[in-house]
Amino acid sequence: MKITSIRYLVGEGFKNLWVNRLMSIASIGVLMACMVIIGLATLITENVNKAIGNLEQQNVVIAYMKDYNWALLEAEIPTSEEGREGADENGILQSDYVIHSEDEAKALCDKISGIANVAEVEFITSEEGLKTVQQTLNIEDADSQKLLGGENPISCSAKIRMTDMSLFDKTVEEISKLDGIYNVQSHSDLASTITAIKNGVGVAGVWIIAILMVIALVIVSNTIRVTMYNRKLEISIMKAVGATDTFVRIPFVVEGVAIGAISALLAEGILYFCYRVATEAIINTLNTTDIVKYGDMAWILLVMFLGIGLVAGIFGSVIMINKYLRKEGSEFAAI
Repeated sequence: MKITSIRYLVGEGFKNLWVNRLMSIASIGVLMACMVIIGLATLITENVNKAIGNLEQQNVVIAYMKDYNWALLEAEIPTSEEGREGADENGILQSDYVIHSEDEAKALCDKISGIANVAEVEFITSEEGLKTVQQTLNIEDADSQKLLGGENPISCSAKIRMTDMSLFDKTVEEISKLDGIYNVQSHSDLASTITAIKNGVGVAGVWIIAILMVIALVIVSNTIRVTMYNRKLEISIMKAVGATDTFVRIPFVVEGVAIGAISALLAEGILYFCYRVATEAIINTLNTTDIVKYGDMAWILLVMFLGIGLVAGIFGSVIMINKYLRKEGSEFAAI
């Protein structure tokens, strides 16, 4: 196709926009509104995922180890002295517990790190565990010493964070099976809630985008239909002088693409303004800055809007003009 022909067809596409400007403006407005809603849904999803990610980081699992303190409190020590030679003053043998040193505890932490869904493991000594309990219960060190008689009953442990909360229960089960672990303290209900929220937000986002994409296609198709019927005689003449279907289609495709591109650019600007006002209100009300910045999503949203606009414009115009050429083509000969 010659450059002059392409220039003519592109010009005809933009001419269609102006000739049917009221319908074009309406289409741009509705398509732009769809894009803004999709953008808001995307930003809300990102903020929810960020909040859930922070919650996931706080939802740690504590795995307590079978060390000497565990043997004192939990292990079943035989009452008979038979075979207990070498026991200490508390009647404990080294064979009564699994973790005998800090090196063995750290080696167990390495085993935990090898589990597929484990993201991070931090070794907690019994002294650090006691300080955590004191801080949680708001007990002074001197008071805890009196209460515990100078002893530290807390076993050493591993603080564990996971990668995928949907595999929470399975991962906890794998950790519990390791030799040297006697108890895993977890919040499985919170993990289930986090997983349900993430899945719900994801499904809702997909449905919103799918429904609005269908609306966008219908909008562009109706605009092209109006333009097409306004140029019915012109199309008939072009077909009569031998114009190909591709030659007839291109101006309508250009019109649809232009509607989509203009809608995308306007949607980006309006969404930026709306999101900025909303985030400023949230920051001032909740006194938090833990919100996804628009700048981090700006290019992603623009590419998404342009993609939606181009897809809606191309498919909407092609579907409608093909339908017309297929079903109404018989009118060309009669005119």
